[in-house]
Amino acid sequence: MTLRDLSAKDVIQLKTGENLGRIDDVVFDEHGGQLQSVILRGRAHCFGLLGCDDDLILPWESIRTIGTDVIMVDAGPLPGARRR
Repeated sequence: MTLRDLSAKDVIQLKTGENLGRIDDVVFDEHGGQLQSVILRGRAHCFGLLGCDDDLILPWESIRTIGTDVIMVDAGPLPGARRR
């Protein structure tokens, strides 16, 4: 599976059914080459004129299922998810 394949799927919060967006980037461990987390860019407000939400960084371990159309994640409460 490629990053392009991942970025074409909606990321859905397993507990609430909320659509969190789509994967825009990934973070690798530079020493071991293992995938550490995925980054969902913050949503733009009014085409970015009113700013954007913070990026959502989800640890790779929070991904429960990668289906044909969606990625199901169990990220816990979203305020606890790391934003940058």
